[in-house]
Amino acid sequence: MTERTGVVLMAYGTPRRPEDIEAYYTDIRRGRPPTPEQLADLRRRYDAIGGLSPMAERTDAQRAGLQAALDERVPGGYEVVLGMKHAEPRIEAAVDQLGRAGFRRAVGLVLAPHFSGLSVGQYLERATAAGKDAGVDVRGVESWHLLEPYLDFEAAAVRDELASMPAETKVVFTAHSLPARVVADGDPYPDELAATAAAIAGRAGLAAWSGWGTAWQSAGRTPDPWLGPDIGTVIDDLAASGRAPGVLVCACGFVADHLEVLYDLDVEARARAEAAGLQFARTRCVNADPSVLGGLADLVTAT
Repeated sequence: MTERTGVVLMAYGTPRRPEDIEAYYTDIRRGRPPTPEQLADLRRRYDAIGGLSPMAERTDAQRAGLQAALDERVPGGYEVVLGMKHAEPRIEAAVDQLGRAGFRRAVGLVLAPHFSGLSVGQYLERATAAGKDAGVDVRGVESWHLLEPYLDFEAAAVRDELASMPAETKVVFTAHSLPARVVADGDPYPDELAATAAAIAGRAGLAAWSGWGTAWQSAGRTPDPWLGPDIGTVIDDLAASGRAPGVLVCACGFVADHLEVLYDLDVEARARAEAAGLQFARTRCVNADPSVLGGLADLVTAT
């Protein structure tokens, strides 16, 4: 390899200090400051999981793990930098950093397996635009929802949790909901989640449909309809039907422990399930698993 390649590893971002929460929330709201009630509610959810999300540390570890995997494959050939959508360092700053360091080529990789124009597509658009300004040719990885090491990791996590769950527990695969208009626009996001779920279920040996299903979670608080069914609705339906004594959530749309997993699932969904008489569990997140990061490194080197 005659020229080093940059890697812009992108994630949603999270506040690293309590005093950053308001600015972070304002950024998510496209510059509109939250009301005092909205800000208090967000702080309450962070307090419920220990004060802050661990996502920043998890993302740092993922960057280091991907760098190590690339160094094993192509020593000295790649440099991985972080770029965040709603926190520092921003996507644009990461690309500019590579440009100032002399990189002329970079691979954009988002820490989300499933492509949507409203999520991964926006990350890659920002990185590509920043690359034009910085003189860096950014080529993006659009999706990795069927990456073999990722599927193997999730299937093993499902099998491990099911071992301590009641017989006929329902496995529900979830991802972050998006506005329902993505379906009308032909966005591949719902189909990619379905494909991931089917692949993991097959590896884990789950009974077709009777043993598993898909749902959405963490929908935004806007007047527009969002993709459903919501995981809470699925839990209610399972309890009312009596078809399953327990529910195991595999949040395969997320690859790190953060608020939407640690609060929306571990606190809210668990409470809802247990109140309805269902045993509840959630599979572990990928975080910095070396096998998955190795698979991502292979994707980067092939791009």
